[in-house]
Amino acid sequence: MSPVTRTRRDGTSRPARHRAVQLPAVVVLTLVWLALWGSVAPLYVLGGVLVAVGTCLVFPLPPVDLAARVRPLRLLALLGRFLVDVVRASVQVSRVVLTRGHVRNAVVAVDLESSSDFVLTLVAAMLSLVPGSVVVEARRSTHTLYLHVLNVPDAEAAEAFRRSALELEQRVLAALPPRASEEVAA
Repeated sequence: MSPVTRTRRDGTSRPARHRAVQLPAVVVLTLVWLALWGSVAPLYVLGGVLVAVGTCLVFPLPPVDLAARVRPLRLLALLGRFLVDVVRASVQVSRVVLTRGHVRNAVVAVDLESSSDFVLTLVAAMLSLVPGSVVVEARRSTHTLYLHVLNVPDAEAAEAFRRSALELEQRVLAALPPRASEEVAA
């Protein structure tokens, strides 16, 4: 996503300013601080807020708009299926590692249907967390993921992996559908 720019009166443009201290970031960083200290004493809360504000000032970030709604039941189904995929893939990878046969790997390209950077990132992260596949490259311009996949003996197995990755994308889109302003390429 390109940075938002503002045009000055003289015709030159500059990046738009963002508020450095954002409440969601301060809350999350404070919660992390409290988790690290393991206490919710008032002094720790105050220290966490100060550290969070300082961190936001030193490392300012543009506001993050996820541009998605949350459907809780479908999100629960997405997470449940993800856990099943992780367990199933762990067993398959263990079987491949323990048997000393010839293993053929492949790099599989998956052209995602959504044009959302959020969906691209989430699908890439979920696919990388499943044992046996690693994202080698993610092309934002074409919304294509290139994954190194373990134990792909033929083109049919590569196509089956591609279909499962696209099904994961559809589950993500069902659980976190984009808002009306976010376009989805069909």
